[in-house]
Amino acid sequence: MTSKLTPTPSQAYVWTWLPNTTQAVVAGLLFQDRDQLLFTYGRSYLERQDAISLYEPELPLQSGTIALTPGLSMPSCIRDASPDAWGRRVLINLKTSKATEAQPPSDLDELSYLLESGSDRIGALDFQNSPQKHEARLSDQASIEDLFKASEKVEQGQLLSGPLDTALMHGTSLGGARPKVMLNDGGRKWIAKFSSSSDLYSVVKAEFMAMRLAKKLGMNVANVKLRTVLGKDVLLIERFDRAPKDSQWTRRSMVSALTLFGLDEMMAAYASYEKLTDIIRLRFSNPKSTLRELFSRMVFNVLCGNTDDHARNHAAFWDGSQLTLTPAYDICPQSRYGTQASQAMLILGSDRSSTLGACLNAATKFQLGHQEALDLINHQITGIEEAWQSICMEAALSEVDQKHFWKRQFLNPFAFQNAPSGVRLPSA
Repeated sequence: MTSKLTPTPSQAYVWTWLPNTTQAVVAGLLFQDRDQLLFTYGRSYLERQDAISLYEPELPLQSGTIALTPGLSMPSCIRDASPDAWGRRVLINLKTSKATEAQPPSDLDELSYLLESGSDRIGALDFQNSPQKHEARLSDQASIEDLFKASEKVEQGQLLSGPLDTALMHGTSLGGARPKVMLNDGGRKWIAKFSSSSDLYSVVKAEFMAMRLAKKLGMNVANVKLRTVLGKDVLLIERFDRAPKDSQWTRRSMVSALTLFGLDEMMAAYASYEKLTDIIRLRFSNPKSTLRELFSRMVFNVLCGNTDDHARNHAAFWDGSQLTLTPAYDICPQSRYGTQASQAMLILGSDRSSTLGACLNAATKFQLGHQEALDLINHQITGIEEAWQSICMEAALSEVDQKHFWKRQFLNPFAFQNAPSGVRLPSA
């Protein structure tokens, strides 16, 4: 018997939630053109008085097909709404689970990932086969226990079946590589990050502690809480791209720093804090306070060992005219081997070393004087030391993990290597 693959899609209608609204409208069409995905706004959308661009520098409000930013294969602001490693892994599992000899799994390309992932994705976009009716994919709530069981099956390479199929669809539109899903809890929306079977230490608790410490130090950080599910740690991060309205939810448009830079994943190594400061001064609301906030986050990433500060882990709200830095998220201390470390984003010039010296050298780009930057750094060092024991207790951290984290991820000696005069060294 000859079997046929389901044809891959050639287009997707892009739906969006306009500011402070609870119903999606069609913005335009994303379509395949050889090896590129191109976008064109719908005429009805352009005629709306309240229409905003999906992102002005990249997809301005205009008729006709919009040329791509050089070097990109699809609009980056739309790619922001597509799943990354974990979501793609789940979708591949679901496709394979449902395959039969007569109907083998079709290939998953970018359009497939957009059209088959969950509709409650980060930001204000969704993707449909129809321009007439928006049909949310899997809006029903699954229990966190079912979600955790499903994520474990995917990690173990087991095929999903039955209710677990539906459960894990709640995480298919999310970015990142670690197991995660979306859920509603206590009338609020959360992203749940699960422990991984490959974790050598409590990664979930390390991220919880970093997020809580950053908030205690005065940074704008997403709310977090810890849960235990089936004996495993789960980190809940409150979503800041949703707000309740009339028993429904509004959605806030977001773009990643990678989109702000006009880069794709292959070019992400060229992303830099220095370049981001230039964009903030030109295009952000409240640039001075935003620059100080970004400098604080950069310093804290160095002090807590978060070297995974790549350009998709920074984002901004887009309201149609200005950008505003979102609360910080994905502050996750990484494993440390050896004495040296580098940040995922360049700090100044070609320097990406995870040191306070590199941060201080860049202070003027953040419109900070040397003493002001030094005071901010010392404030964080003191604050981390003073809050350490209470944060460990809050996380119910084991003695082994405390010793593993302290001065390995948090306040690692390399951060202070060749530290300029005035930097406060941690207590012995």
